Amino acid sequence: MKRLINLLAVGLPIFVVLWVLDVPRMLGISVYTEQFLAAALAMALPLVFLIVPARTGGRRLDGLGIPAIDMILGAVGSACCLYVAVEFPRLSQMVYTPPLLGLIVAIVLGLILIEGLRRSTGWGLTGVTLGILALGLLGQYLPGTLQGRTVAPATMGYFLVWDASAIFGQAMNIVVSLVLAFIIFGNALFRTGGGAFFTDLAMSVMGRFRGGSAKIAILASSLFGTISGSVVANVVTTGSITIPMMKKGGFDAREAGAVEAVASTGGQIMPPVMGIAAFLMAEFLQVPYSEVVTAALIPALLFYGAFFFQVDLLAAKRGIRPLEPAQIPSALPVLREGWYFLLPFVVLIVALFQWGMQPEKAALLATLLVLACTLTFGFRGRRPGVRDAFEILRETGTGALDLFMIGAAAGVVIAALGYSGLSYGLSLSLVQLAGGSIVALLLLAGAASIILGMGMPTPGVYILLATLIAPSMVELGIRPMAAHMFIMYYGMLSMITPPVAIGAFAAATLSGGSGLKTAWTSVQLGWTAFVIPFVFVFSDTLLMYGEWRWIVIDTGSAALGVGAITIGLIGFLFAPILAGMRLVLLAAGVAMILPVSLFAEAHWVNLAGLAVATLVIWMENASRLRLKVTQ
Repeated sequence: MKRLINLLAVGLPIFVVLWVLDVPRMLGISVYTEQFLAAALAMALPLVFLIVPARTGGRRLDGLGIPAIDMILGAVGSACCLYVAVEFPRLSQMVYTPPLLGLIVAIVLGLILIEGLRRSTGWGLTGVTLGILALGLLGQYLPGTLQGRTVAPATMGYFLVWDASAIFGQAMNIVVSLVLAFIIFGNALFRTGGGAFFTDLAMSVMGRFRGGSAKIAILASSLFGTISGSVVANVVTTGSITIPMMKKGGFDAREAGAVEAVASTGGQIMPPVMGIAAFLMAEFLQVPYSEVVTAALIPALLFYGAFFFQVDLLAAKRGIRPLEPAQIPSALPVLREGWYFLLPFVVLIVALFQWGMQPEKAALLATLLVLACTLTFGFRGRRPGVRDAFEILRETGTGALDLFMIGAAAGVVIAALGYSGLSYGLSLSLVQLAGGSIVALLLLAGAASIILGMGMPTPGVYILLATLIAPSMVELGIRPMAAHMFIMYYGMLSMITPPVAIGAFAAATLSGGSGLKTAWTSVQLGWTAFVIPFVFVFSDTLLMYGEWRWIVIDTGSAALGVGAITIGLIGFLFAPILAGMRLVLLAAGVAMILPVSLFAEAHWVNLAGLAVATLVIWMENASRLRLKVTQ
C-alpha cells in the first residue's frame, strides 16, 4: 500500500506536467480537456481514501491500517473516473437523454466525491456544497427572485459529471493544470534550501532594527506566502523559526503567533503570485495576468506597510530591541551563498509579463531553473539528488488532494446554480437584500466571504466566492476587478477571524499561546485588510485605474490615513499618547482614507484629516523635545 501511495502521488504531478507541456499533442494524441481531468482525478481519488482517514484526522502515508472500505471507495472512484475519461466524448452529448450506465456512474462518483470532500476539507465546504445542490434541486419551490427551474434529481446527477461546465469544468481545470504547477515550484524551492536562504536574508535585512524578530517574520512570510496557496502550511514552515525568535526577542506568545498568522495570510494578496489567486482571478475575469498583479500591488503595499509600522511602534512601546549581533547573519555571505534563488522569481515575472507565457508553463520553467541552479552551485555543500526529486513530486501529489476535492466541489456549485437558474436569482436577491446600497452589499459580501471561507485554502475560497458572491457585486455596478479583489481579501481573512481562524490557531500551536486570543490579536494587527477592500471599491485608483496624478494622490492619502490610524491604535509615536489624542488621530486617519468618489466634498475631508493629523504629530514631537530639554 505504501508503494501504491507513492506511485500515485509521484505519478499525479508527472501526468499533469506532461499535459501542461502538450506532450499528448506532440505524440499525436487528441483528447478533450475533460478526459484529461477525469484521468487525473482517477489518480487523486484513491490517494484521498488511502491517505486521509474517515474520522481520526491527520494523514497516513505509511500504508498501514487502511480499512477495506477505504480501499474499495478509492478503487470504485478511480474506476468511475476512468470510465468518464474514456466515454466523455460520447456520453456528454446525452445529457438530456441519459443512458442508465452513465447515470449510475455519475451518481456513484458524485457520492464518493462528497465523501472525499468531507475527509479533505471537513464539514464546512461539504455542507455548503450539499446545501447549494439541494437548492438547485428544489429551486422551483423557492420564493420570489430566487425561484429556479424544475430539475429532476437524475438529470442533475448526470449533468454534474457529464457536462463540460460541471465537475470536470473550468474550476477543476484551473486547479489541476495551473495550481499544481505552482505547488511543484514551491516544493522545489523549499526542498532545495530556498526557505533557509530567504529566512536568512530576512534576518540580515531586518535583524538590526527594533522589534527585528517580528519584522523578519513579516518579510520572510510575505515571500513564502506569495508562493504558497496554503496559509497554514506557510505558518508551519516559517513559524517554526520566526515564532521562537519573536518570543525570545520580547513578544509574548499571543503576539508572536498573531504576527506570523497575519504575515502568512497577507502573502495571499502579495504579488507576483498571490498564493496562486492571481492566476485564478485572471482566468475568471478573462484578463491578462499582468492586469491582476498591477491592480493588487498598491493594496498589498498598504497592508504590509501598515503592518510593518504597527509592529515597529509596538516594539518601541514595549522597548523590544534588535536581535543580538551574533544572531544576525551578514547580508553579503547570505547572498553569496544563495543568490541564485532570486533568479527563478525574475524569470517567472519576465516569462509572464514579457514573454506572455502561460502561468503553468512559467511555473515549470522557474522550477527547472531552481533545480538547475542548485545542481550547479549547491547550497550549503549539498546538491539535490534523485531522492529530492522524488520527494518534491510526492509532496506535490499528496499536498494537492484537498484542492482536487475543492475543484470538484466548485464544479458542483457552478453547475447546480447555473443549470437550475439560481445563479441569476441569487445575485438579484443579494442586490435587493442590500436595498441597492453598495455599502450594505459590501458588508453582506464581506460577512458571507468570511463564513464561506472558513477552513479553506485560498484558491478554493476564491473559486467558491467568485461563483457565489462576485456576480451580485458586479450586478450593482462595482468594477469586476474590484469585486473579485474584495472577495479574495475577505475570503482570506477567514484564516485569522474567529471562531475558526485556522491560520491563527496553527500559529498558536507553535507559540504555546491561546488560540482564540491569538486570533483576536491577529484581527487587531491585520485591521487594514478589513478596511482597504472598501476603499478600493469606491476608489479604483488604488487598483491602478485612472490618471497617474490621481493614483499617486489617492495612494498617498490612503497611506497617510492608515499611518495615522495605526498610531492611534498603538497609542505610541515618540512616547505614549494620551487617549484623547489617540481618538483625534483615529478620526483624522479615517478622514484621510475616505475615497474621493464617495461624495462631492470628500477631498476637503481628506485635507482636513491631513491637517489635523499633522498638527497632532507636531504637538507630540514638540512635547518630546520639551521633555528632552527638561531632562
